[in-house]
Amino acid sequence: MTQTTPVFSEGLDDICQEFLIESYENLDDLDRNLVALEQDPTSRPLLASIFRTIHTIKGTSGFLAFSRLESLTHVGENVLSRLRDGHLRLDPEITSTLLALVDTIRALLATIEASGQEGDIDTEPVIVLLNAILDAGTAAATPAPAVAAPVPASPEPANAEAAATAAETPATDETPAAQPGTPSPSDPAEVAEMPAHVDVLEAMAEPVPVADDHAWHEDAAGSVVDADQSAAQRSVADSTIRVDVGLLDQLMRMVGELVLTRNQVLQHVGEVQHIQLQRASQRLNLIATELQDGVMKTRMQPIDHVWQRLPRVVRDLGAQCGKSVNLVLEGRETELDRSLLEAVKDPLTHLVRNAVDHGLESPADRVAAGKPAEGTLSLRAFHEGGQVVVEVSDDGGGIDPAKIGAKALEKGLVTRDELAAMAERDVLDLIFRPGFSTAPAVTNVSGRGVGMDVVRTNIEKIGGTVDLASAVGRGTTVRVRIPLTLAIIPALLVGVGQDQYAIPQLNLVELVRVDAGAVENVAGAPVYRLRGNLLPLVYLDQQLGLPSPDEADAQNIVVLTSDGTQFGLVVHDISDTQEIVVRPLSRQIKHVEAFAGATITGEGKVALILDIPGLASRATAHWKVTAAARAAEAEARAPESSAVKLLICELGDGRRAAVPMDDVARLEEFSSAKVEHAGDKLVVQYRDDLLELVDLASGLGMYGTSPFESENFPVVVHRRNDASDVGLVVSSILDVVEQDVALNPVGDRYGLLGSSVLQGVVTDVVDVHALVGGGKEMSYV
Repeated sequence: MTQTTPVFSEGLDDICQEFLIESYENLDDLDRNLVALEQDPTSRPLLASIFRTIHTIKGTSGFLAFSRLESLTHVGENVLSRLRDGHLRLDPEITSTLLALVDTIRALLATIEASGQEGDIDTEPVIVLLNAILDAGTAAATPAPAVAAPVPASPEPANAEAAATAAETPATDETPAAQPGTPSPSDPAEVAEMPAHVDVLEAMAEPVPVADDHAWHEDAAGSVVDADQSAAQRSVADSTIRVDVGLLDQLMRMVGELVLTRNQVLQHVGEVQHIQLQRASQRLNLIATELQDGVMKTRMQPIDHVWQRLPRVVRDLGAQCGKSVNLVLEGRETELDRSLLEAVKDPLTHLVRNAVDHGLESPADRVAAGKPAEGTLSLRAFHEGGQVVVEVSDDGGGIDPAKIGAKALEKGLVTRDELAAMAERDVLDLIFRPGFSTAPAVTNVSGRGVGMDVVRTNIEKIGGTVDLASAVGRGTTVRVRIPLTLAIIPALLVGVGQDQYAIPQLNLVELVRVDAGAVENVAGAPVYRLRGNLLPLVYLDQQLGLPSPDEADAQNIVVLTSDGTQFGLVVHDISDTQEIVVRPLSRQIKHVEAFAGATITGEGKVALILDIPGLASRATAHWKVTAAARAAEAEARAPESSAVKLLICELGDGRRAAVPMDDVARLEEFSSAKVEHAGDKLVVQYRDDLLELVDLASGLGMYGTSPFESENFPVVVHRRNDASDVGLVVSSILDVVEQDVALNPVGDRYGLLGSSVLQGVVTDVVDVHALVGGGKEMSYV
């Protein structure tokens, strides 16, 4: 595994960067292999490795249009080919020439890294030597002289001093002095005295100073500079290192242990009053968090590692199905933990195959529908809400809910009553049922009814979700949500009896504490009416087979989402949120759907991590809204009798008004001192927002004593359809009544439904929908 943090010259794209990284590593191997080959000239594996390396550099440089590098390596490849075929025998002179070839290649790579171009590095001297070896035919006939190696582009200080000392040393018989001029390839005598091309390499960029081992140093102006800035000047070879994946996994496990220890330290430090210890623990918390983030980044890889094989899959499958497909990939750089990449590879591949086979129509059908003959399949990856979202979209014929429902009835997956009660989304969700398929025949591509079921199962195993949206004639989109990592996740700790359990925060929506009497039963299933919508409830103690506690005055509801559906998990206690380290379950309890793993809390206790999709699956029979439940809900919202609940308010001067309870969200009381102006409206600061105030009496055209003149005034908070709140200001709140209401149009005006006699007093019934918008349109007898 390669981890890189290099800073390259502008103009170098990703392909060129990878070429430089790989080439530098190969050149280091070449130096070592050439010296080893000189000791054992008959070694075929060493010679084959050297030949492959030069061949790879030649091929890639030609693709990237580095013609000078390509020409140089081509001649070197010819020499190595002669050696491999036995026409030449390696000797020290040929080895020196090949090492000079390696040094010249390294100089060219340094120039490419610095400027993006090959620069003016002169490759002709080495090419001449290589051609001379080829022309000689054998090493014994024309021995090649030693060639001075070029000076590295970015030498270490010790190497630079050695080069300077060598430059001052006078030439001897063993080290012939360089002569001016360029020798002719046809003149072997001049070849023997060919100059070392040190002068050419001096034209390259100035050597980059190497940063010392200190974390900070001073620049030329005396300012303190972060070591990361000097790291930006490193070469690509110095900024890349290969690390074994097993070592990374071990490091991740150790960081997990550190996080557990940190949680325990923070848990106990909060119980003592020791300032220095608290400061040290906060410092430990900061360092552990930064270390955790750094290690997790080393495990992140772009999703393009999974997508690389998809163009071939789409091409082959399109040809097999007789379809022309344009594959569009967006967000290739989106990163994901490497363990999750392996887990999503097969599900994503199946979704792509399913889109080509089922989603896209044949070219003739597309043309007949007014579409281009070529279908478009798009894969888009992006980060959202701490997760990675992958969308697989096609512009095909879409999924017809009627056909899905008919097929589900035919296979006996649902009954007619269940199908009639299902929303369109629930009908589309049937394609994820085991054994479901709309394919007319079983082929090697599809038709067995196991694909989409396996997709959802595998995605949910890693804490992800799969959602589907489709429009007939326009196409289908499958959205897969995947957590960034499974190693360390934020979680909410809850309690049932004496045990603690962890809930991943990815599934958490909100926490609600309600009176025990607020829980209703609809068709035998417990529900809570949350902001007007039925929220199915699942009791965790019942699902785990634990004893239920004594009746409590209030219940804690953890509102969760699973596969796009919300439900409430009723627990005994809610503790705190922590970053937990996920541990796999043992084989003895791994099959239990309710648990996804285990962790150790800050108190040092073991807590099981709840598998939210598994809980939802086990509790489906209890909280899935069936036809009977929908009928019961409709009955609850629209009872047969005309009895309605009304909130009776006083508006001043003896006038009374009634507000339907369906239009009442909350009752509040505010101080007149907190009333402010926003434009021409009166507002108060309320729940981190502004609450618009409307004087109910003035809104109905009744003018008298203003309730704002009192020190405190009551407010009926109403929530509009757009989820915004408005406060109806009244003089006082009297009572809540439930009775038959017979409206009389006498005194009818804007903002009123009519008038009725309530509690023996004439009372105006407010039409909140007309007055402030967003109320319930109600009809009365």
